[in-house]
This record gives sequence, structure tokens and C-alpha cells, in this order.
Amino acid sequence: MEYKDYYKILGLEKSASQDQIKRAYRKLSRKYHPDVSKEQDAEQKFKEVGEAYEVLKDPEKRAAYDQLGSGWRAGETFRPPPDWQDGFSFGGGFDAGDAGGFSDFFEELFGSGFKSSSNFRPGQTTLHRRGEDVHARINIDLEDSFHGASRTLTLTIPEAGADGRLQMRKKTLQVGIPKGITEGQQIRLKGQGGPPLGNGQPGNLYLEVVFRRHPHYQIDGKDLYLNLPVAPWEAALGAKVKVPTPGGAVDLQIPAGVSSGKKLRLKGRGLPGNSAGDLYVVLQVALPPAESRKAKELYRKMERELAFNPRAALGV
Repeated sequence: MEYKDYYKILGLEKSASQDQIKRAYRKLSRKYHPDVSKEQDAEQKFKEVGEAYEVLKDPEKRAAYDQLGSGWRAGETFRPPPDWQDGFSFGGGFDAGDAGGFSDFFEELFGSGFKSSSNFRPGQTTLHRRGEDVHARINIDLEDSFHGASRTLTLTIPEAGADGRLQMRKKTLQVGIPKGITEGQQIRLKGQGGPPLGNGQPGNLYLEVVFRRHPHYQIDGKDLYLNLPVAPWEAALGAKVKVPTPGGAVDLQIPAGVSSGKKLRLKGRGLPGNSAGDLYVVLQVALPPAESRKAKELYRKMERELAFNPRAALGV
């Protein structure tokens, strides 16, 4: 049996972090995937990359593998030391994706963790693989988060076919949108990911929340922003005006003498939660159109009587 240098297969040092291991796996699995790669040995390398990742991504398997020592070279004849597995269970299954069968080296070290205790017979090994976790996006409206909602979602899910290659199938799910969820958060649907191998558990489906563009509100985490048009006399004299919020219209007192860009906060009127977000109202002074004779006369009267220079602060 030949020794496998899993770090070398992934192009990593033994000190690599778990994030570095994950990134290396994703890069190489895309590079050598048999459906896209043109290299002659792509399928074999794809399997080796999957096997290396299966060991190094799991802290317990990695610690056990590292325990074998660093004196071995890839391809050397190898026999594991007696009782080297003491203290390790390897009972969590594996989910390295569409990697195919693992090598004799892997089976010798870790295969016993996947044997069926009820049906195992000498010379027979049954692998139980946890299904792939599947990641997708779900587009929701602001109102879905504000009130909570249920949505029907149809996804195309990758899974391994009988020949070991990826194939796509459609899955329709009813998804509950939690009240107060924010953009970027994930909804986990347990057991709705990729199918398992043997008696393994199905993978999970993770849905990343993305908000559709809203005609009135801008969304920042749990806070909302609303551009609110106000008349010149409301801005100059102050006024009480109606403001739309996702929970219904409320009254807002505008102080006298405000200008465009002034921001007023409605506490707790953003997305709900243990700590609810706020709604920030950004005032925008809107000028009445000078389309009629009377409107034009009013503007000229203001020009004569107010002696207002909006550029006075600029020295001009």
C-alpha cells in the first residue's frame, strides 16, 4: 500500500489553516472535474483531491493522519503502526462530493469508521456518506422579512448519478421566511441537500437571503432608509406629516428650518427582531412646479421680498 501525502496533493504546507484547505479543494476540484477538465488524468486527480480534502477538512481525521509522522514520502510502501487509531472514532461519515471511490490507503486508515455494524461480514466494507450540503439564493421582498412569510421555491439540485457523474434534478420546497431575517443571512433546510450514500444522512440546503429592490426603502441590515419629499413651507415652518412604514403610516413632526438631506429617526420602525432596526427618514425639499401664471407670480414675489441667496456661504 502506497503512502498518500494529502497536503502535497492539495499543494499545501502541513501548517495550512482550515480555510486554506477549503480554498485549495474548491480550486482543484473545479480544475480537475471530469466534466470540464481536458487533462488526461483529470478523473484520477479529481478523486485524489476529494480524498485529501475528506481527511484534512475533518479535524479528527487530520489529527490522526498527522500522528503518522512526517517521515513518509508519497508513493512509499506504507503500513500503519499498531493501535494508531486509539483515541479517534471517525464516526461522522464523509461528504467530499463527487469524488468516487477512495484509495486503499484511505480505506486502511479510515474505512473501519464506515463499516455497517449490523451487516458487516469479513471482507465486506459498506461506506456511508453524508450527502452534499447545497447552497442557493432566495430572493424575498422586504415585506416577507417584516411580517414573516412562506414561499414556494423550485431549485435545480446537483447529485451523483449511477455512473458517479453529476446530474441535475428539480426540487420544489415550501420555505418559511423568518420574521426579521436580514440580507446575507442563511435559512437552513435540514436534510434537503444532496442524497446520502448507504445509511448516511442527507445533506442540508442553505438558502442565502437576497432582498429584491424596494420602490421606497433602502435596506441596511435591520435599518431602513426612506427619502421623504416635503414642501418648502413644511421645511421652513415645520409640520406634522404622514410617513409610510412597513407596518403602516405614522405621524412625523418636521422641525422648522430643515433643509434637504436632514435625517430623522423613527426608532424601532425598521426590520423586527430582539433588537429592532430603525427607519431613517431623509428629507428632500420638493419645489412646486412653476407651470401656471399664478405659480410664476408667487416665485417672483418670493424673489423680490425674501432677498434669499442660497450661495451666500460660498462667498458669491
